[in-house]
Amino acid sequence: MYYYLLSVFLGMVEGLTEFLPVSSTAHLRICEAFLHIDLHDGFWKMYTIVIQLGAILALPVYFWHRIVQFVRTFPRGERGDRTIFTHPLSLTLIAFVVTAIPAWALAKVIGKNLESLWVMAFALLVGGIVMWIVDAVFTHPRTTHMEQMTLPQAVWIGAAQILSAVFPGTSRSMSTIAAGQIAGMSRPAALEFSFFLSMPTMAVATGYDFLKSVIPHHHEAEIAPLTMTAHDWIVLAIGFVVSFFVALAVVAWFMNWVRARGFVPFAVYRIVLGLGLLTLLIRGMM
Repeated sequence: MYYYLLSVFLGMVEGLTEFLPVSSTAHLRICEAFLHIDLHDGFWKMYTIVIQLGAILALPVYFWHRIVQFVRTFPRGERGDRTIFTHPLSLTLIAFVVTAIPAWALAKVIGKNLESLWVMAFALLVGGIVMWIVDAVFTHPRTTHMEQMTLPQAVWIGAAQILSAVFPGTSRSMSTIAAGQIAGMSRPAALEFSFFLSMPTMAVATGYDFLKSVIPHHHEAEIAPLTMTAHDWIVLAIGFVVSFFVALAVVAWFMNWVRARGFVPFAVYRIVLGLGLLTLLIRGMM
């Protein structure tokens, strides 16, 4: 029963934090430290991949009609003013490529930082301050819908997202939202593009983590061979389902929240969490 409840809890943490600008990686790492779970153990590595997959699937479900609309109007767009390089689907792919290539080249640095709670604490703190400043300063957007985005905006957002890969705790959502606002996008437009960019980014990152785990490479811990019992499958299923439904609810709520309010509460939360984590680390309590 303990592992079932633990799976519900971790699935909720993943679902709640994956698409909010607060960093799911930092939250799972903090949970690992407090609950004394070895997320590098073969089963728990598989578990984190499965709950991330659950969160990822929430996006195409929620944005299904928008995806169909974009596919149907490709490449000219609804107003006939887009090209193969400026259609929203193309801009999403371009931003993904801008992020993916440097992130792949910096894989070793990223791996080291994923082990460091210090990096995550500073990333949470600095990211919160940046997010607060950006939300307060960039209040007059010229791009109010994702369909109005330009190629330079997409490239800039893709480049900004590299920070979230190199410095875990920064948050993909925070990077893309703040970068979008700096580039002249409204909060809803920046948030929607952040969600669309998350689909290929998270799918490829999760797939890469899975392959890296099941295919032996040097002396890295691997998932395979992993003997799964009925109990283990149930724990995985619980985490997947909880993560999916919580993430789906969070995406729907967050889209509505941002249309009427800003990101300051999330910036404050990041700052408080970052300071709290730094305090615990300085005192040697983590």
